Amino acid sequence: MVTLTAEMKEVFAKNKPYAIATASRTGIPNVVPMSTVQIVADDTIWIGDNYMVKTLANVQENPHLALFIWDPEKKRCFQIKGTVTVKTSGPEYEKIKAQIKTKGPQYPAKGLLVLKITEVFNCTPGADAGKKIG
Repeated sequence: MVTLTAEMKEVFAKNKPYAIATASRTGIPNVVPMSTVQIVADDTIWIGDNYMVKTLANVQENPHLALFIWDPEKKRCFQIKGTVTVKTSGPEYEKIKAQIKTKGPQYPAKGLLVLKITEVFNCTPGADAGKKIG
């Protein structure tokens, strides 16, 4: 099991929006900014779906997703990769829906992407850039 370290969580906290990348079954890439993104466990990240079209279609065809996090002050960055499960009902979905609705009733809170982390890579410039951490 791959888990986030304290350093990764610190870098994660400095981001918003988050760059989320997916690809279709045939490999056509898609990158979008997302703001409803949160760490819920050392190996799990939740992504709230308000307006996803291509991202949702991609993860339904190809459940792999990458998330880029960047610390502009210390010039550190990580790429987090994993597999996604889409939820539109159940307690986890209801929890993210309630969080989204506190931001405003105009947000549809259509679903929840549950990202199980499978790999983390260092992308900080230097000798370790591109190296797999976990």
